Amino acid sequence: MIVVKVIQTTTPPGVHVPRQFDGSKVRAIRRGKELTQKQLGAHAGVGVGGPTVARWESGEEFPKGEKLPKIAKALDQPLDELFPHDGPADLQLLRCDAGLSVAQATAVLGTSRVPISNAESGRRRLQDAYVGLLAHAYGVTEKALLAAQDVSFGEGPAALSRDERTSSPHTAGEKINYLLEHGYTGRTPPSDEQIAQAVNEHGGVPSTTADDIAALRVGAITDVSDSVRTGLAHALDVDASLFQDDAEVGPAARELLEAVRFLGSIHEGQILGLAARGNHAGLSAEMMAKINEVVSELKHKLPGVEGES
Repeated sequence: MIVVKVIQTTTPPGVHVPRQFDGSKVRAIRRGKELTQKQLGAHAGVGVGGPTVARWESGEEFPKGEKLPKIAKALDQPLDELFPHDGPADLQLLRCDAGLSVAQATAVLGTSRVPISNAESGRRRLQDAYVGLLAHAYGVTEKALLAAQDVSFGEGPAALSRDERTSSPHTAGEKINYLLEHGYTGRTPPSDEQIAQAVNEHGGVPSTTADDIAALRVGAITDVSDSVRTGLAHALDVDASLFQDDAEVGPAARELLEAVRFLGSIHEGQILGLAARGNHAGLSAEMMAKINEVVSELKHKLPGVEGES
C-alpha cells in the first residue's frame, strides 16, 4: 500500500497547521550565541528549565506554540524563518504567535475557554463582540482575525505550501535543510559531521567542518566554494547542478525538489489524507492508482529511496 500525505486546497475545520520546530537548528543557533540551555529556558516568556530545552533540542518533546515567539526572540531570530509554517494562518496560529495560551486569551474576553476552543477547533464561530477584543490582543486587524477564523473552519483561501510561498530554497544552507527535511523519511538523515566528512572525502582535501555545515544551515555563513558545493551534492546524493549557485533553481532542479518533497510525505502505516483529517471519505481507488503511478515515475530520482507496495 502506498502511503501518502495529501495536499489539499483548503484546511478542514479544526485542523491546525503548526509551525515547524527543528530542535537541531535551535541548538546550533543557541550555541552560536554562546547561550546555555538553562539560559535559553530562563529567558523572559520561555520559562522552562535547562532539561526541558535539552528535550526540545533532541526531539523528545516540543514546546507549546505560544512559546515559539519567545524562543525566537531569545535567539534574536525572525519567527517565520526559525519556525516556518505552511499555508495561511488560522486562529490558533494567531494566538500562539501573540505568545498567548488559551487561558490568557480567555482572560481577554472575560469568559470561559469555550468560545476560543470552539472557534479554534472549527465548531462555533466567535461572537461579534469578541472579534475586536481578540484582534487587539493578537496584534492583528479584525479583517485578519476573521480571515484566520475562516481558515479554522476550512473556508479560507487555498493553502499555499511554504515552498510555493517562498519559491524554492536558494542558498546552500536552505537546500541542505530542504533535503534533510524531506528526503530521508524512513531513514536517518546524515549529521553535520557526516555531511562534512563526505564533502571532504569527495574533494580529497579537508575543505569544511561540521561547524561549517551547521553555520550554513542556520544562515550564519553563506559563502561556499565550488568544491564544497560539489561535495554537498555528493553527500546528499543529488545532482551537482542543484548546489551550483544561490540563484533560483531551474526547472529540472525544481522537479527534483518537488519529487523530494512528495516522497518525503510518504509515511509507513497510515494515510494522512482526508480520512485522517476527519473527513472519513478516505482515498478512492482511482486516487490510489494515480498516486501509485506518480510515485513510480518519481522514485528513481532519489537514489536509496525504495518504493513501497
